Amino acid sequence: MKARLIRIGNSRGVRLAKPLLEEAGLTDDVEIHVREGALIITSAVAPRAGWAEAAARIAPTGLLDAPSATRFDDEEWEW
Repeated sequence: MKARLIRIGNSRGVRLAKPLLEEAGLTDDVEIHVREGALIITSAVAPRAGWAEAAARIAPTGLLDAPSATRFDDEEWEW
């Protein structure tokens, strides 16, 4: 797809067709990177997205330790 850069104040922009955005799965927030002379636009991912699900998947494998109190917890911690 060919497009033309348009002026937006002191910047430039590109209009992207709705079907193209839908096919790429791009919504409101995106990440833009420059790689080898090209702009790469990807969907922005929230920090720690999927961590809860990943922890739930590995819990049965025993890789997660049970919480254990330390001396600090027993003697020094104050509410």
